[in-house]
Amino acid sequence: MKLTVMLSTEGTYPYFQGGVSTWCDILVRKLKTIDYVIFSVVADPFITPQFELPAHARLTQMPLWGTEEACEHLTTPFSQVYLAKKRTTSAVIKERFIPLFRELITELTVLEKNPLRLGALLFELHHYFQEYEYKESFKSELTWDVYKEMMAEACRKPGLRLPEPDIYSLIQSLGWTYRFFNILNNPIPRAHVSHSSAAAFCGIPSVLAKIANKTPLLLTEHGVYLREQYLSLSKRGLPPFLNTFLIRMVSSVVGLNYTYADQVSPVCEYNTRWETKLGVDPGKINVIYNGVDERVFQGARERAVNPPTVVTVARIDPNKDILTLIRAARLVKQQVPNVRFIIHGSVAVQDYYVECLELRDKLDLNETVIFAGHTTDMTAAYQSGDVIALSSMTEAFPYAVVEGMMTEKPVVATDVGGISEALGDTGYIVTPGSSGELADKLVLLLQNPLLRERLGKQARERALRFLTLNKVLEQHMKSYIQLALLGNGGGSAASGVSTEQLQKLHAEQAYILMSRGYYQEAAGEFRTALRLNPGAVSSPVLIGDLAECYSHLGEHDRARLELEKMKLLMKLAVVRKKHTA
Repeated sequence: MKLTVMLSTEGTYPYFQGGVSTWCDILVRKLKTIDYVIFSVVADPFITPQFELPAHARLTQMPLWGTEEACEHLTTPFSQVYLAKKRTTSAVIKERFIPLFRELITELTVLEKNPLRLGALLFELHHYFQEYEYKESFKSELTWDVYKEMMAEACRKPGLRLPEPDIYSLIQSLGWTYRFFNILNNPIPRAHVSHSSAAAFCGIPSVLAKIANKTPLLLTEHGVYLREQYLSLSKRGLPPFLNTFLIRMVSSVVGLNYTYADQVSPVCEYNTRWETKLGVDPGKINVIYNGVDERVFQGARERAVNPPTVVTVARIDPNKDILTLIRAARLVKQQVPNVRFIIHGSVAVQDYYVECLELRDKLDLNETVIFAGHTTDMTAAYQSGDVIALSSMTEAFPYAVVEGMMTEKPVVATDVGGISEALGDTGYIVTPGSSGELADKLVLLLQNPLLRERLGKQARERALRFLTLNKVLEQHMKSYIQLALLGNGGGSAASGVSTEQLQKLHAEQAYILMSRGYYQEAAGEFRTALRLNPGAVSSPVLIGDLAECYSHLGEHDRARLELEKMKLLMKLAVVRKKHTA
């Protein structure tokens, strides 16, 4: 029996390209000894996947919008839906749903959050929706009357400080609650470990699994979800009531994820500053940097004599601040007249793309700035340039920087998120939004080939040391196994994973590492496997392979010692066999 991990996503894998989706796809494809259940929260049910899942992964889709009935995405037989509707009478709604609904709305709107209470409340609501119909409960006239009454009271309470809503804001805010918490209508997925890719609504199934089945929860944060929502709301121009309501709802869900997570793994140290301020126990935090495959993203190749070229790999999105990049291109062109800026990335926001094209036309850069669209050959994209540029206003630990470093290219990027942690002193960091700073560093590199070469080599060396795909896979595999042990009390049958199965997982990971030439890491996995079950029949074989790792590492004395252990174990096995014969 293989270890099963539920990986929950929101607006990313497997339906959209981007850094988070790339990270998900790496885990799902490369950790072949894990059975993955992908729980994907998406905007609507009609979207087409951009990634093909491997055989050891299966998909559950949870659409927030685009459905008439709350259970459309489920496989629930019509007869059960019909009977649930019949059972959801006005009396049931009044006596059973309304008390829970009142508590939910209170918890979502108060300033002082109680994540443990919210978790227990969501679990109660989940049980209610297993028997009674979701839409009938939320859209009853009684529920609407209670909601209006609660919001009117909340606006009068000095401690809540909710702005006065109009009728539109009341309808919209209740609609958000109805849509976002439809996740409670789903069955609780069964897995040995839950892994949420954000401290967001996609973490709710993991929290329910933690409460119901004691399933351990690993939370990865690429960007800080609450911070991203603040930034998004500042640009949306919502009425004050809706702005306040939504950020308080999000704050409740973020706190829920942080509280119930057994391990919080941001992709950079930068994120930990937010997490600790938001109440995450520092003892829970284990940073796991993004990494890439050095065999795919190879070092610099000989380039044909081309115009000086700056490459950017980023979707066309306001957060990537392509407008600043275009303004920097004009400044660079004044000193490097034949420069080319090539932008590889799909259009995420059409209006913003139009704005970029208009600026390019206004600055007479149609021959200089080229929008090349999405590419599947990332290595060729990076190798086509002399310098990699990233002008983002917000990032976590972007693959574009790590991939550029691994391809032996110098990087100029804005000082956001964990970019400075990735680059160290192998590239240049500039102020976000400063086209002048960005242009100055690009000109410096474009006009100095020796500096480009030196920084490019240092960048690849740093990436090989800290940011390899192998390190990502190793750290996630270890986290899964450690959490699985936590969930089953160290190997009991409670979670369905035995000590023998965990030993096998470690051994399989060791053989994968050996096949890739990572003998130090493989030796660590073999030692862990042997500690888990030293008396196993397979122990002599594992010891022999551990000895082989030591030989490859040049540690010949340790290799000989392990071989002696192997011989003794094999002799003992022969003796035992004779005595039992």
